[in-house]
Amino acid sequence: METNRIILEAIARGSCVAAVYNRMKVILAPHILYTRHDELYVDAVTLERDGQPPREVKLGSFKLTGLKEIALAAREFRPDPVFDPALERYAGTTLFAVQPEAAAA
Repeated sequence: METNRIILEAIARGSCVAAVYNRMKVILAPHILYTRHDELYVDAVTLERDGQPPREVKLGSFKLTGLKEIALAAREFRPDPVFDPALERYAGTTLFAVQPEAAAA
């Protein structure tokens, strides 16, 4: 499946993805690919929604089948501190995730 490959590549490279989700163009920084109820999800920070930045930085869950017109974007990201790979909801369901950056000394 092409969407899966694009998400995996984006997570591995720290690249954003452009997509349409709920009829809105979004730029996402994908942090983790996982399963929930036998469906694939990606948790990502939304960097743009219809060309505008969000009011607050947060991690959103996106069902992969809902992402349309997905492509790698020419924009990189760093793992955001809002992402915690140790959350219980990811236990035993994580397929691939970014590695959080170490705290600055």
